[in-house]
Amino acid sequence: MICIFTLVSDTHYSMKPITIFLTFIILGLAVPAIAQVTISGKVVDSVSREPLAGASVFAQNTTQGTVTNSNGEFSLTLKSTGFELIFSFTGYVVQTLQVTENKNQHLEIAMLKEDKTLGEVVIQSSNEVQDGWEKYGDFFISNFIGASSIAKKCSIINKDVVHFYYYRRSDKLKVLATEPIQISNDALGYDLRYQLDSFVYYYKNDISSYRGTCFFSEKPASAPQQLAWKTTRKKAYLGSRMHFMRSVFDSTLSKDGFTVSILGEEDNSQFHLISKPLAGDYYSTNDTLDYVQLYFPRKISVTYLKAVPEDDYLKKFKLPMNVGVQVSYIEILNPIGIMQSGYYFDQKDWINQGYMSWKNLGDQLPYDYLP
Repeated sequence: MICIFTLVSDTHYSMKPITIFLTFIILGLAVPAIAQVTISGKVVDSVSREPLAGASVFAQNTTQGTVTNSNGEFSLTLKSTGFELIFSFTGYVVQTLQVTENKNQHLEIAMLKEDKTLGEVVIQSSNEVQDGWEKYGDFFISNFIGASSIAKKCSIINKDVVHFYYYRRSDKLKVLATEPIQISNDALGYDLRYQLDSFVYYYKNDISSYRGTCFFSEKPASAPQQLAWKTTRKKAYLGSRMHFMRSVFDSTLSKDGFTVSILGEEDNSQFHLISKPLAGDYYSTNDTLDYVQLYFPRKISVTYLKAVPEDDYLKKFKLPMNVGVQVSYIEILNPIGIMQSGYYFDQKDWINQGYMSWKNLGDQLPYDYLP
């Protein structure tokens, strides 16, 4: 199965694996400094210029957010650089601002009123499946939240806001939500609010895609429960796409357990190990804007050597049960910029297959997570 998912304008593609197959300072241990950025400003109506009180302002895919005061003003101090800032208010089009510079900013955000006409036509469409959860619920959860051991401990709280539509002519399933989907992740200790723009599955070519915005909040818990979540979060982090991106930024790929191979230029059936993947034409730094740039001209395989794949993953894709490493296959359509937090852009230019595609929303950690 091919699966594509997007968080706001950040697009992530994941596909079926090809069958060819900062710790805190403790007792004087040094860690890199984590930059902080303060974004402040005002949110107003684009026509009347009236302030919008109670508008949500949050860094996409993080636990960092706030709401505007009675004057439409906000101030948000972010723990790390590299994020998309989301502005949302009921009845208005969601605004997205990509922030890649490590500097404080003061903004005025003019919100456009949302045209509900098209959405209402879709909602009232005869294509809606009345017993959608019974027919497609498990499939939707598996492809949206995931099927890993962590994802299986997630649950959707407000299923009533999710609507299913089947289009016979194009043989596709579309899923929309009238409100943010509330997801409880009992394995990682987060509550998620996911504003789903759309989820689409094409039966003809086995491709699924979804896009939307996500905000994380920490679940309250006892000290033993927090310790358990800490352990599971680290397990989810190791070998993840976020871990890989941070390793690229820190130039610690080998130390962290990653190897990179590239598809042969003439022989497109074999991958060849790259001894120095962060060198030459593949990698460059940009000290001014605090990000590094990565690009490979052909498909690469990324192997994580320090963990084995889950049995369910091997069974689903009919792989040998003795596979001892996690392998992903990646195409980078255009050079991507990678920030210290692991945030990368443009996310639509990153297409991955294999183990990283096994990890859907249920395995994701916020960008402000530190192991």
